[in-house]
Amino acid sequence: MGNKPFNAGSGKSFTLRVEMLNEETNFVVIASAICEHGGDVVAIDMIQTNVEKTIRDITVTVQDTVQIDRISTSIKALAGVQLLHISDRTFLMHLGGKIEMKAKHPVQNRDDLSRVYTPDVARVCMAIHDDPRKAFTLTMKRNTVAVVSDGTAVLGLGDIGPYGAMPVMEGKAMLFKQFGDVDAVPICLDTQDTEQIIQIVKSIAPGFGGINLEDISSPRCFEIEARLKEELDIPVFHDDQHGTAVVLYAGLINALKLVKKRIEDVKIVVNGIGAAGVACSNILLKAGCKNLIGVDIDGAIVRTNTYEQDSWNQFAQRTNPNLESGSLADVIKGADVFIGLSRGGLLKREHVLTMAERPIVFAMANPNPEIAPEEAVDIVAVLATGRSDYPNQINNLLCFPGIFRGALDCRASTINEEMKLAAAEAIAATITDKERNSSYIIPSVFNPTVVENVRKRVIEAALETKVARRVPREYRD
Repeated sequence: MGNKPFNAGSGKSFTLRVEMLNEETNFVVIASAICEHGGDVVAIDMIQTNVEKTIRDITVTVQDTVQIDRISTSIKALAGVQLLHISDRTFLMHLGGKIEMKAKHPVQNRDDLSRVYTPDVARVCMAIHDDPRKAFTLTMKRNTVAVVSDGTAVLGLGDIGPYGAMPVMEGKAMLFKQFGDVDAVPICLDTQDTEQIIQIVKSIAPGFGGINLEDISSPRCFEIEARLKEELDIPVFHDDQHGTAVVLYAGLINALKLVKKRIEDVKIVVNGIGAAGVACSNILLKAGCKNLIGVDIDGAIVRTNTYEQDSWNQFAQRTNPNLESGSLADVIKGADVFIGLSRGGLLKREHVLTMAERPIVFAMANPNPEIAPEEAVDIVAVLATGRSDYPNQINNLLCFPGIFRGALDCRASTINEEMKLAAAEAIAATITDKERNSSYIIPSVFNPTVVENVRKRVIEAALETKVARRVPREYRD
């Protein structure tokens, strides 16, 4: 990120278990290797010792997780030392996975057993068979979402496959439960075939009230989501696209209020027209933006050109009304808003200086923003990133628990654009006029009112657009 390296967090602690051959080495050699790479030894525990060898646990703190790899590599190279094991709090938290399933009712006798399983459960089965809608009230479907990924676009890691993706999907399930009281099941698919993914999700859909697509690479994610939305009667939501779009628009609502500009009047440049870039552009156009220009690797996207990606051709038809062409440096001139969904370092200070008065910059590439906040903070009115160590973090966690909570509670058949706009407006409204400032345009993910605010607005939008199949009790006359 510009001149400031990405720092995964301060004061990270990990433990090395090392075996030392007493005649060949001593602890001072190991301690020196640790200190050489910026580690601080905070504890030493003797595990086993005899005449030949000594085994110790050494607890070390570092400022950056990169140092852990450097320290372990250095210790492995020492003569007479064997690195037996490395553990830290993050890895320990993942032992055996981060989630589990629990029964809501204990089975303590034959009577309980017959009710939950056999034979009495047959009555419930037949009730659902006769009226499939009862699955929403008599099974876990009413409160359960499938978190589905093929592991092709994980965080900043890219294509790491279904096994590597599983910890992220487990974490997403945890967040669904903690923030929205939604039960979520992580499902990682060992296929990248678009048609297979669609068919698998359709086949498992009877057990779920919603589908959250996660970390599926572009452009396949567009077809997968579009087909599933068309062919299923439950909400399908690709969070990388729409969660980002909702929270982005929430932040922009408050940023525009600060600079006293209307979305209908501003020029917005979106850099990076992948899945998130298309979704963010769509919500801004739906919200009333008239002049939005998309920029990608070959420059501005213009409808007079033809592109290999069909999503770009469709994008071009509804953007860039003045047919501006050229590079980012060309089209950003006079822009009121820059939205980055690309990679670090692409936006330069000299670019920002050519923008309109009181420019707004959302540099959301992770881990390194398109411009280092330190390089632009003095020349922008508002700056947001995707990182938690700077103000104004654009974080999808503000969106998906409340959106799905609302969609499940009203049994929505889909999550439409009106529901997404309502969610964004609810997030933005969490910040009052008195609280709003250049460093506070978006609430914390731990703000206790966000999920309920989003839930209510989503339900209202679902009812208004007639995609709700149940009216929650508080909305009944």
